[in-house]
Amino acid sequence: MSSADPTERTEPARPVEPPVQPGLVDCARELAEGGATSAGLVAAALARIEASRPTLNAFRQLRTEAALAEAAEADRRLAAGERLPLLGVPVAVKDDTDVAGMPTYFGCDGALPPATADSEAVRRLRAAGAVIVGKTNSCELGQWAFTEGPAFGITRNPWNTEHTPGGSSGGSAAAVAAGLVPAALGSDGAGSIRIPAAWTHLVGIKPQRGRISVHPHSDAFQGLTVNGPLARTVADAALLLDAAAGAHPRDHHRPPQVDASAAARRDPGRLRIGVSLRPPLTLTRNAPHPEVLRAVTALAETLARLGHDVEEARPRYGLIGLSFVPRATAGIAELAALHPEPALLDPRTRSALRTGTRLGGRIVRAARAREVRQHARIGAFFEAARGGSGHGYDVLLTPTTAAPPPRVGAFDRLSAWRTDLAMTSACPYAWPWNVLGWPGVNVPAGFTHDGLPLGAQLLGPSRSETRLISLAAQLEADLRWYEHRPPVRHDRAP
Repeated sequence: MSSADPTERTEPARPVEPPVQPGLVDCARELAEGGATSAGLVAAALARIEASRPTLNAFRQLRTEAALAEAAEADRRLAAGERLPLLGVPVAVKDDTDVAGMPTYFGCDGALPPATADSEAVRRLRAAGAVIVGKTNSCELGQWAFTEGPAFGITRNPWNTEHTPGGSSGGSAAAVAAGLVPAALGSDGAGSIRIPAAWTHLVGIKPQRGRISVHPHSDAFQGLTVNGPLARTVADAALLLDAAAGAHPRDHHRPPQVDASAAARRDPGRLRIGVSLRPPLTLTRNAPHPEVLRAVTALAETLARLGHDVEEARPRYGLIGLSFVPRATAGIAELAALHPEPALLDPRTRSALRTGTRLGGRIVRAARAREVRQHARIGAFFEAARGGSGHGYDVLLTPTTAAPPPRVGAFDRLSAWRTDLAMTSACPYAWPWNVLGWPGVNVPAGFTHDGLPLGAQLLGPSRSETRLISLAAQLEADLRWYEHRPPVRHDRAP
């Protein structure tokens, strides 16, 4: 064998990227089949989280010692033949979620006592075998579509760290998009799952009100807020939804059980889909960004190519904002009033507290009483036409946001009123479904020319999660959005 010519020029060696981190379904399967250990998966997740802190700052608190101990116990249970949906799989939850032994800061500064018990959602995740590795950052009391604050700093978008991942579940979205954990729980009171999912190229499910318990709260943010999953694939999001779903005995809302994972494997059939690019009435007049319109229009064309009947539509939102504002500000006021050191709260939060106090009581009760009429008016969009001719739409498709992800710091030093206007201008599409309590799913809709993620909402009537999940899975199989990952890895251990 002749030796190589030492003068021959060769291509420089390319750096080898670490392997793509498996998703929730893959982790669960590998653990059940013995191809991985919980101790290995959890330790690797914790190492990635620590390595990403300087760039992403996705987590507020970690459970390092407890998570490693639980992983070792999960491995013993797996070796003994026990099988559960998420046995040994590392997941994260949001900073508004009670985990026994950890303070529930919800984005706030100050000394708060540790929770004495798990929330119902965490209890159910543990019962499914999940290992909670930590709590992800949220803006203060979940008010804004950015995840920044003096208590924890700035959480950044893995696709471009000069931009926000959105909020208020921005920490959960950043953690999943960067591959720090395979999936995470968030909460959504005005789009707080769907908005960060859109801005980080994830699937985010806002379930039907009551699908995942909000206990220890009985009616979070006057019925606006629900818990739900963020993941890279529909199957991963559906699995986390199934694991966390279920009511606490004292919950007011108790929808019948669904099998989201089965829905993710099922063809949705031929659907009638209405496309609405016009947002509900707000006090802002900004038009949606041209690249948002382009992306959602392209998604509508994909749905038509897949065989669905797709046409422009205009749901009758009415003055639904008149119900949202009292409920949202009253919800903020209720939580802010419990903080032991009110002076540490953001001035915008203290302003919302004053507004919510004024709009509480009779006004918020009247706002909630309007929900029945709102269900009837907007529900007509989905119902059969009167007289038996034709039928209503099965799904409503809208942009998730009106703008690409803003730069970090874009809302610094704004007053409470100007912050609310800026948020409403950037995110006018998501919040009506919180007033209604109905389900919605964000799906990735592509990227701007600068590589920033965009999203679209699949919205349905009451208890329509399975239809929306099946449709999202069909889109995913065609578009394969999970193959696109952030261009810079933030999950390398030192």
